[in-house]
Amino acid sequence: MAISISVVLLLLILAVIFLRSGGLKVSHALVCGLLGFYLASSSIAPTIHSGVSTTADIVSGLRP
Repeated sequence: MAISISVVLLLLILAVIFLRSGGLKVSHALVCGLLGFYLASSSIAPTIHSGVSTTADIVSGLRP
């Protein structure tokens, strides 16, 4: 649960930055959001979740 909330917040922050800088139009953001909802309800959702979780574990295990 914590990973998904963190990813959502990160993506939201990036979307706001891109919208303010003019690099992302509102229509593009809507399409990306709809794509996310469709991916979440598809059969590939567990694979995406597993990949994100594994990547988060790897990154959290790194020590500077």
